[in-house]
Amino acid sequence: MRINTNISSLTAQEAAQNTSKTLTGSLEKLSTGLRINKAADDASGLAIADKLRTQATSIKQGIDNGNSAVTLLQIADKSMAEQSNILDTVKAKLIQANTATTSNAGRTAIAKDIAKLLEQLNNIAEQTNYNGTSLLQSGRASAGVSAGDTDRPSASDGLTFQVGEGISDLIKTKTIQANTEGFSLTALFSNALKAANSSTSANDDVFTRTMAASAQELVDKAITTLNGYRGDIGSTQTQVESAVRNLMTQATNVKAAESVIRDVDYAQESANFNKQNIISQAGSYAISQANAVQQNVLRLLQ
Repeated sequence: MRINTNISSLTAQEAAQNTSKTLTGSLEKLSTGLRINKAADDASGLAIADKLRTQATSIKQGIDNGNSAVTLLQIADKSMAEQSNILDTVKAKLIQANTATTSNAGRTAIAKDIAKLLEQLNNIAEQTNYNGTSLLQSGRASAGVSAGDTDRPSASDGLTFQVGEGISDLIKTKTIQANTEGFSLTALFSNALKAANSSTSANDDVFTRTMAASAQELVDKAITTLNGYRGDIGSTQTQVESAVRNLMTQATNVKAAESVIRDVDYAQESANFNKQNIISQAGSYAISQANAVQQNVLRLLQ
């Protein structure tokens, strides 16, 4: 028997230390709710879980992009709905002007109304924006754009929304120019302004029946063009909403997959903790017994 080196005690201490580390790890998992708290817990599992987390974050941002896009498209649609009302009113006034029961003075008054309505149509195109992004036209928009203006507003390029985690997950709208120039109503606007600013006695400047008759067809085409813009906006909104719903399903599935890898199973880990706790107590008892065995050497010396 040897007393300088207590092999039994050392073996019991080593086992107790290993059990203590395991117990500490189990407590960490129970307190954080995560099975993987550091790379040493499961290196490959951590890599997969982190990749899934990145994917989930990207999908969430795609959902946010989609919801913002829906809001933007609704703003554009509501503005064009008001423009549609304006064009309907302009068409009605042109019909009123193109009849013998309307006098020259009456047509001049109608021209003033049409000029104001078309001016408001341009104002809507100029003012409609989302976070500074013009939706119905681009460039300078003036309330009084004339036929000779060289600095006119131009078409608004189609908008592109990334609704998804990939760079190719794009949804686009068509080019929109919802102003008098885009609707080919510049001549009507110019004639209406000219007649509105003249006196009824100046027959050359009066808004004539011929002008009213020829403008009706232009307004009809403008209404058709505007309906086409609204149709594209509406179909794009439907596409975005569908993409968002799909992304929400993907996000749920990705988070579930990450949870399987990263999150701790409390039932399993609680059982493991209780087991390690019992082993730790048994280890302490084993150390005390290993130390007590050395006392037997004293009997040999008596």
